[in-house]
Amino acid sequence: MSKGESLLYVTQVAPYRDGPAGAHSVLEQSATAVAELADHAGLNFERAVDVRSLDPNALRRAAVVALFTIGETPWSPEQRTALLEQLRAGQTAIVAIHSATDSCYTWPDYGAIVGARFNGHPWTQTITLDVLEPDHPALRHLGPTWSWHDEVYQFRDLRPDARVLLRARESDLDLSVRGAQRPHFGFPLSLCFTEGQGRVFSTTLGHFPQACESVDYLRHLAGGLSWVRGEDR
Repeated sequence: MSKGESLLYVTQVAPYRDGPAGAHSVLEQSATAVAELADHAGLNFERAVDVRSLDPNALRRAAVVALFTIGETPWSPEQRTALLEQLRAGQTAIVAIHSATDSCYTWPDYGAIVGARFNGHPWTQTITLDVLEPDHPALRHLGPTWSWHDEVYQFRDLRPDARVLLRARESDLDLSVRGAQRPHFGFPLSLCFTEGQGRVFSTTLGHFPQACESVDYLRHLAGGLSWVRGEDR
């Protein structure tokens, strides 16, 4: 990636259209973890907790924009344009963490940025994740399966070109609980894909603070960061 070597981490909790989104206590620990990963990758770390005070040029300068957002993030039209143009030109990559898919429902293009739209998390439990691309840098430290405790997301509008990296086993999930659905594509919890010339890595994992103390989880994020920067296939 040829432009400024910085990672901009956006960690904003904003209200939904119909009410508050709630808080994520993991955000501060997540910021510490992502700063460490950025440093290890040779990137300067910047953080934005409220995009209303974010200069659109910061989006244009960033080699990577990492998102841990929830609710209707108040991106300005200029910020939206900058992020999309830079991504599609291959000048900025995206790393979407945990609830980033549960954001920006009033921004139609946002689904293309994060790969799918959140459609509830009826389960919070320990699950077996199938590792579908064992040679991917976000997964190669794992075996054929990964046991993990987290919120289990279900999606709608999954990009048809998304490469599913991790998928929860349907047999682990009680589909009779309120809100549960059975998407035809199953229960993917980590994806990667390209949008224009830019790369996007997305993982829904990381709701609990303990994630940021897990070496396996941090290597999962680090491998995703490596992939979006074009350092691996």
